[in-house]
Amino acid sequence: MRYSFHPEAAAEFVQAIEYYEECEASLGYDFAIEVYAAIERTMAYPKAWPIIEEDIRRSLTRRFPFGILYAEEDEEIFIVAVMHLHRDPDYWKHRAK
Repeated sequence: MRYSFHPEAAAEFVQAIEYYEECEASLGYDFAIEVYAAIERTMAYPKAWPIIEEDIRRSLTRRFPFGILYAEEDEEIFIVAVMHLHRDPDYWKHRAK
């Protein structure tokens, strides 16, 4: 199985890495590692995470308050958002159409 990012999800992932790196040296790196670990868990068990709307599921990172919103498409995980869990929960919905 493989994965891909919606362009806006990729941009918000990079922005979050940059934010954490500004907070503390190497924290952005730690964040990226945690997101990739969540993606790996998602690819290993794509149906293990709860459905939050239609065919969109959300897996969680362990150390940071972020969720990976994704759809399972054939042999691919399509990531629609790398979402901070304390922000507007509906901002990503236009990406899933």
